Amino acid sequence: MATIDDVRRVALALPEVTEKPAWGNATWRVGGLMFVWDRPLRAKERAELGDDAPDGPVMGARVEDLGEKKALLTADPDAFFTVSHFDGHASVLVRLDRVDPDRLAEIVEDAWLARAPQKLAAAYLDQGG
Repeated sequence: MATIDDVRRVALALPEVTEKPAWGNATWRVGGLMFVWDRPLRAKERAELGDDAPDGPVMGARVEDLGEKKALLTADPDAFFTVSHFDGHASVLVRLDRVDPDRLAEIVEDAWLARAPQKLAAAYLDQGG
């Protein structure tokens, strides 16, 4: 089970990441672009999800594109979900209590790669990231 503190640790270990609060929650950015964020559900979203609304912590994560979003939602609906607020947006929501630390690190790194400037991402990958 992962926590927001785990998200913070993994995100801040990546190159050129900053933590900045937004909407009262922690966000992590690279090149000024948000790639993962603490994302408590709003009352409207809880109502939308009904009994499927998670009780534990939720993280938002950018993905490469809508195809990747669909693939994640289909492949692991226990961990990944979305709400209508994110319709048409290349982001997923992650039930942190349903991912282990290794999977969390992969999700955060993929989100970072989706948002990092191309030269920074290429240098990171060249160094074995």
